[in-house]
Amino acid sequence: MNMDPRVALSTLTNALEEHLSASLNRRGEEDPAVESAFYGVADAFEAYEDALFAATGEVTPLDLYDEDGDSDDVLDEDDEDDDLEESLDEDDDDEDDDFDDEGGPDDEPRQ
Repeated sequence: MNMDPRVALSTLTNALEEHLSASLNRRGEEDPAVESAFYGVADAFEAYEDALFAATGEVTPLDLYDEDGDSDDVLDEDDEDDDLEESLDEDDDDEDDDFDDEGGPDDEPRQ
């Protein structure tokens, strides 16, 4: 069953509000309310991402990370992430050639 992306976005917004409230009212380092709100945001984000993709074929530019800092990227399943990272690294090297040392395009006149 596909969820309307607007409903999923509203749920995500509410989860973010609850996380902010729990964080501002934290009662110690391992407050269960903050942890619960944290996972609520993660779940709501995944639902939004799924609903958005199902409705539009689009995704957000955001990734979820686990406690170890590893991305919860779908590409990890097929080991395509290594190929993608290598491709992106090569593209980054090519893009660097188009900019001078000050970060602007080489063909831009200096003032």
